[in-house]
Amino acid sequence: MAEVSVVILAKNEEKFIGACIESVKSFADEIVVVDDFSTDKTPEICERLGARVVKRALNGDWGSQQTFAIEQAKCDWIFIIDADERATPELAEEIKKILAEDDKKFAYRCSRLSYFWGQPLRHGGWFPDYVTRLFPKAGTYVEGLVHQKIVHQCEEKKFAASKYLVHYPYRDWEHYFGKFNVYTTLAAKKMRDAGKSANILDVIFHPLWAAFRMYFLRGGFLDGKIGFILATFHFFYTMAKYVKLWYIDEENVHVTEKNKS
Repeated sequence: MAEVSVVILAKNEEKFIGACIESVKSFADEIVVVDDFSTDKTPEICERLGARVVKRALNGDWGSQQTFAIEQAKCDWIFIIDADERATPELAEEIKKILAEDDKKFAYRCSRLSYFWGQPLRHGGWFPDYVTRLFPKAGTYVEGLVHQKIVHQCEEKKFAASKYLVHYPYRDWEHYFGKFNVYTTLAAKKMRDAGKSANILDVIFHPLWAAFRMYFLRGGFLDGKIGFILATFHFFYTMAKYVKLWYIDEENVHVTEKNKS
């Protein structure tokens, strides 16, 4: 059977990293944690559970950090997992089958089932949320500051949606809105870099369409209370993205001070 390195990026994940590592132990030949200089017990927990910890600053570049993590791995196959994810037993068994075949012509995408406030988010576009996670190491790297893309020369295959990762995207509402702010800013910058601009019609109609699509067309209403809340917040997420794009090249001038030396 081929060997696989599981790689994880972490920073101050002492409450969650243990469960993540435990979920991959049944198939991992090594576990590499690239730690962004945690100030809690994350490194100690990882080492106690048998992981190899390498320290490196993230500096806001997830693609570079994951590429570095892949470079540290010793095995021919790589499985990437985030600290807020867990491999289910069903997914672990599927990965073992792939490693037994050891066909390096393929990379594999697995679905993610997100939970928030203890509830699975199966609708509204949240599931199956396929991501590339298992692939040969040779010639593979990652690009992108936040929404990364794994670059490889393989044909991609999907695991069945029932062989999924459990994903905990938000710890609480404070964490949600922290991501909300960061991601809307990055999205606005990405649109600006692509030559796009915004106006009042974008600020009005894009949020309306985004919320309608999530709640009605993608069935968010089937997730009950949390489905309604997340669709509503998606309205404001989309609005914030376009508002930031609209104002991106403007300066918030203090008009009473602008003529002062």
